[in-house]
Amino acid sequence: MVTLLPRCKRYVFLPFLYKYFAIKRDFNIQNKVELIRGGKDYFDLLLRLIARAKESIHLQIYILDEDETGHIVANALKEAAKRKVDVHLMADGYASQSLSQGFIKELKDSGVNFRFYEPLLKSRHFYFGRRMHQKVFVCDASFALVGGINISNRYNDMPGKPAWLDFALYAEGEIAKELCVLCWKSWYGYPRRMGITPCEKITNTFNIPVELRKKVRMSRNDWVRNKNEITAAYLGMLQNAKQHVTIMSSYFLPGRVIRRQLVRAVKRGVSIRVVAAGVSDVKVAKSAEKWLYDWLLRNNIQLYEYKKTILHGKMAVCDDQWMTIGSYNINNLSTYASIELNLDVRDPYFALDTRKMLEEIIEKDCTPITLEHLRRSRNILTRFGRWLSYQLIRVIFYLFTFYFKRER
Repeated sequence: MVTLLPRCKRYVFLPFLYKYFAIKRDFNIQNKVELIRGGKDYFDLLLRLIARAKESIHLQIYILDEDETGHIVANALKEAAKRKVDVHLMADGYASQSLSQGFIKELKDSGVNFRFYEPLLKSRHFYFGRRMHQKVFVCDASFALVGGINISNRYNDMPGKPAWLDFALYAEGEIAKELCVLCWKSWYGYPRRMGITPCEKITNTFNIPVELRKKVRMSRNDWVRNKNEITAAYLGMLQNAKQHVTIMSSYFLPGRVIRRQLVRAVKRGVSIRVVAAGVSDVKVAKSAEKWLYDWLLRNNIQLYEYKKTILHGKMAVCDDQWMTIGSYNINNLSTYASIELNLDVRDPYFALDTRKMLEEIIEKDCTPITLEHLRRSRNILTRFGRWLSYQLIRVIFYLFTFYFKRER
């Protein structure tokens, strides 16, 4: 794993820098937002936004599957392109590598601009580089969706198969224009002399009623470009929390810096709750998580496992003042080896509604994990297996930017 500071500086000085920048970065005020649950609600909204687009669409996604959901979204994008909407679709070159040439050709023939995100070194069989883990949709530089939801049946409500639990933030206003600029820069690989993007040439007037306005900012993690804004936001949240923090994380494997701030927050009297996956799509990651359960509980962090379906959501809320949501998992893979995107919302009413929603999920669909429960569910072999999984995951996190890809 590449890190940008020596070890001592990373663990001693970085949290203080994160706390400073987490507070200083500005929020846009001309925004209207809504929390959208994954599944039918999300995809119905996505299709409505595609249908109403008049000028431009950007969709940048980690997983685009060639299944029923993938075809539905692809067909909507093709229809938009036929209406002369400027459509740009970028999918991660590793996670979406199973797309067929025929599927891609149909997109391009319909006028959709398509490309894979494949940085650094690549050939027919070899791939070396980061993964583009962000999930963002923007249309007309005015409306946006940011979250953890991929384009796949797993994230949609299918007959007899409810969607994985995930969320996105719908945003309308100034932040959508910022996201549009980001999409253009991502599309062209952040050239040094790009000039003004088409989004910046658009003069948008957002007449959002005062009572609906929310403070929103974009946070990114991209170690190649020295962007650690999401990590900074989480550390700033833990350092500034006064009463309570609720975290939902599908692959919860916090690194040393965040673990230290979790403990310090608890010692200050902050109540911290973590909602983790009961069943995970990555079994070795779940086993590694369970190795950390003992540490979490010994440090008085409340722990819950979501049982209804697979948990894929990534969000946090603090003191009924602030919340964040996006693609960022609390682990070193998201911190150092992936391109991640979150939206932060600072608004007491919105944060309170988010906390109440999470509390309802905890009450209805989660099982509390206690030290007694943990001791009953393990023996020497399971403890060794979880320790081994944790060590394996640490190695994988260090090497994840290197892998072979299948021939398309």
